[in-house]
Amino acid sequence: MLANAREDRVFSAAAWSVGTADGVLDRGLLGTRAWEGPPVGEDSLWDLASVTKPIIGLAVMALADRGAIEIDARVTDYLPAWREKAGITVRQLLTHTSGLPGGTPLYREHPTREALLDAIRVGPLRTMPGTRVEYSSQGFIVLGLIAEAAGGAPLDRLVAGLVTGPAGMTATGFTPADTERAVATENCPWRGRVVRGQVHDENAVVLGGICGHAGLFGTLADLEKLGSVLTGGAAPLLKPRTHEAMTATQTEGLALRRGLAWQGLDVPGSPVGTDLGPRSYGHTGFTGTSLWVDPDAGRYFVLLTNRVHPVRTGTGIERVRREFHAAAVKLS
Repeated sequence: MLANAREDRVFSAAAWSVGTADGVLDRGLLGTRAWEGPPVGEDSLWDLASVTKPIIGLAVMALADRGAIEIDARVTDYLPAWREKAGITVRQLLTHTSGLPGGTPLYREHPTREALLDAIRVGPLRTMPGTRVEYSSQGFIVLGLIAEAAGGAPLDRLVAGLVTGPAGMTATGFTPADTERAVATENCPWRGRVVRGQVHDENAVVLGGICGHAGLFGTLADLEKLGSVLTGGAAPLLKPRTHEAMTATQTEGLALRRGLAWQGLDVPGSPVGTDLGPRSYGHTGFTGTSLWVDPDAGRYFVLLTNRVHPVRTGTGIERVRREFHAAAVKLS
């Protein structure tokens, strides 16, 4: 099925894995790092895009386990200068109910880190906090700043110390030094080149590539490790009760199911279809990536592609994701 999707030019490369806490059931790689490029391999780095968000969420919840963050505290408890956003809580940032808008190309008018962060700080809310789920990268940008303030370290060091290091994800991080290993993404009009090894998201570029909403690169093997850890209950990353709270629906009564940094299984409307169990949780990335976990089946599902190569306008990944998960749940 994935080979056929490549034939249809949905992506030039794909990697996938289905497994349990005890090991892999099925995995593979196919295609090339770019059209007419070298084959993908085990060491290929994938732009995880918004799969970064739940990894930042894991770091935030690890800080909560250590008493450094209180998830019902307000933004100004950690960022005193952000008085304009004093009514927003950490929980609302994690559940995309902060009222901060989503999908805003701030980089076009705010080309420096300071200017972009100021635009978020003073910009209007779309809705009152806590009243609506609206997917917001701005919210996770703020969450990354809160993690740095509470954790007393830069975000990349916090992620390494609290998530990727304990999970054994040795190849995952921000701003990779070896860009030749990276799978190509878009032929970007803004940058005037095919992007390889730099984060695809333009707002993340302006922020320096290390931020709460996007920017992580990782290998298939590393995503397998994270999937296995989550399927096994998230130790040693989180306490059991913290993992349970993080993956439970926090948005009852609102239109979309959200945990703490995780997306729940919406029926209809889930990007991975409806074949996974009702307690499933996960996240997708704009570049064509995803990680999902079905706790009742005891399985994780990883799909990595570069569906934005060479342009972001293709729509085939929606079908591919649904078909992939429908096939993966049937593995014995």
